[in-house]
Amino acid sequence: MTSQFEKEIYEQPHVLSNFLEQNRSELRAIASFLRRLDPKFILIAARGTSDNAAIYAKYLLSAYLRIPVGLAIPSLYTLYKQPPLMRQGLVIGISQSGESPDVLAVMDEAKSQKCSTLVIVNRIDSPMVQHADMILPLNCGEEKAVAASKTHTAQLMAVASLTAEWLDDPQLIQDIAPIPSYVREVLGVHAKVREIAAEIKSHDRILIVGRGFTYCTTHEIALKIKELAYISADPYSAADFKHGPIALVEEGFPLIALAPTGKTFDTMKALIHEVKGLGAETIILSNDLALSGESHRFLPLPAEMPEWLSPIVAVVPGQLLALSLTLARGNDPDKPRSLKKVTRTI
Repeated sequence: MTSQFEKEIYEQPHVLSNFLEQNRSELRAIASFLRRLDPKFILIAARGTSDNAAIYAKYLLSAYLRIPVGLAIPSLYTLYKQPPLMRQGLVIGISQSGESPDVLAVMDEAKSQKCSTLVIVNRIDSPMVQHADMILPLNCGEEKAVAASKTHTAQLMAVASLTAEWLDDPQLIQDIAPIPSYVREVLGVHAKVREIAAEIKSHDRILIVGRGFTYCTTHEIALKIKELAYISADPYSAADFKHGPIALVEEGFPLIALAPTGKTFDTMKALIHEVKGLGAETIILSNDLALSGESHRFLPLPAEMPEWLSPIVAVVPGQLLALSLTLARGNDPDKPRSLKKVTRTI
């Protein structure tokens, strides 16, 4: 029987197409407002999977809009009652459910300080919407699986689309259009992923390494493997990895390397070669087929995929690996222990 988690992974091409079709007018209106607003900084509030989308937003908005972007510290708002001053900034809330009290506290304080607020959310009837000047709905339909898949990629798509529209850049807007087809293409690695999962299922630890835009993807893949397969999965930037964690690598150690072509490719290629020399069993995700010679566990990404959009696509093989590891270890992907669909933290 196909799990709900697997069904929703496979819904993602349709969900992403739907997002682009249904949100054109909202994106243009929001982007027009933000160009006039010209915020001095951006603060993003999120938790869990949404926090990994926020990491992507931090990289993307900083790189393309040249605006300083930070991630909110919710405990300053809820436990310490010492929120920072946010005047002249834009505050963005990212959430699937829009219900977590600590994220809502950040948004409430933003309104109290008269900051402009934007929410990126799947449930437009959620409490978070009450704190919003602008709403960007994900239009995913109900996500029934406890582990998020389609809402995460929709959040990434929302961030990418917002960036392109904010800049009013025709090339970036054009880059986004094929993403649903790229996700459909990468779903074709599922059979290979099942083979890899069968080979590494007995390991109790995995490292995931990327850099730049894919740093958020290392975190999201690690989260999915931890919450479903119950394997300790640690995400790292390739730069941080060299400052200590590389000492963990030994003969037979599984390591996932995210190496899309672009600015970070040479760094990742060198790291892949180095850990191979240390005996790592490396799983490589890349759209450079030359890297397939470095490991028989090579998962191809679409050749034409731009680096800045790679997280939307590269996370999908990670979702499939989490699913396959979960099943290979005899666990139910729809009933992860100790977890609920909506997590409320303060």
